[in-house]
Amino acid sequence: MKCTIRSPEDLGVLIRAARRTAKVRLDDLSRTVGVSKQTTVNVEKGKSTVQLGTVIRLLNEMGLTLTVDLPESALPALHKAQQEAKERAKAASDAGESSTTSMLNFVDQD
Repeated sequence: MKCTIRSPEDLGVLIRAARRTAKVRLDDLSRTVGVSKQTTVNVEKGKSTVQLGTVIRLLNEMGLTLTVDLPESALPALHKAQQEAKERAKAASDAGESSTTSMLNFVDQD
């Protein structure tokens, strides 16, 4: 089921619903993701101060994905940004630095 997210609170409610449906305890999810129980509570309450990376890690652990409905007019700029990110990751790799750059996966969901 696809749900529209318009606020941190919307996302928090969905994460809480998924966690409860899976019968996963707050402390167990927090420990698995490597965050404090309070951080998970803050995500589920929709606190806007929570780091996006933390939210994505919680989503991934719960088997949820975050998608963005990008207008087709933005595709050229997206492709350029992806190429730049790929080049930065390669340069970092060549320099022996670790890179956490992730390439986006696209699914046409018309």
